[in-house]
Amino acid sequence: MLHWFFYYSVCEFLEMPYLCIENKKRLNHMDELLKETVNATVNSRYPDMKPAARKLLEDILIRKEVSKGEIILQEGQIDHYIFVVGKGMLRQFYYKNGKDVTEHFSYESCIVMCIESLLKQEPSRIIIEALEEGVVYLIPFNKLLQLTETSWEINLFYRKILEYSLIVSQIKADSWRFETAHERYKRLMQTHPEIIKRAPLSHIASYLLMTPETLSRVRAGNL
Repeated sequence: MLHWFFYYSVCEFLEMPYLCIENKKRLNHMDELLKETVNATVNSRYPDMKPAARKLLEDILIRKEVSKGEIILQEGQIDHYIFVVGKGMLRQFYYKNGKDVTEHFSYESCIVMCIESLLKQEPSRIIIEALEEGVVYLIPFNKLLQLTETSWEINLFYRKILEYSLIVSQIKADSWRFETAHERYKRLMQTHPEIIKRAPLSHIASYLLMTPETLSRVRAGNL
């Protein structure tokens, strides 16, 4: 028994430098993804934000690794976070008449939130699901609000998030009101080709307010 103990102890000792190097590489990769995500997200809303303010954001982010099909926010749960996609794709959806309806898709560097639940701190009717294995960064809403009181750059960034959310909602509502099925699909291809490439067709169809059969005809050029 002593010989076996000595053997395994020596092996563990010899493997320690290798494990330390691998762990360091993994941590460096995680740090790189964090910085890349913050920079890409900030640049899409407020590109003039200085490095010091970006670091404030980095410091409050919570990393969450998600698996395909994982529900990140359940129906009836109160949203306490703004989500930023580091890697992968998320879907926001709700149930109506027993069927799930896709509200929104988000992928790398996109911001995701259930705005009514977040601002009112009420149970959400919207569900957030991971369509792919990936990494999501959570911004605690209470900590973000605290930063808005001490940093005008974070305050402006938060305002830009809300402004962008309102604009996207208006564009989507106008698309539903005024565009044909073919026009809605064409707009999605032009503005978000990643969704066409990566999301299941059934979810794309519900997002565009079509049946899967209608979407197939649109894609085939028969509508």
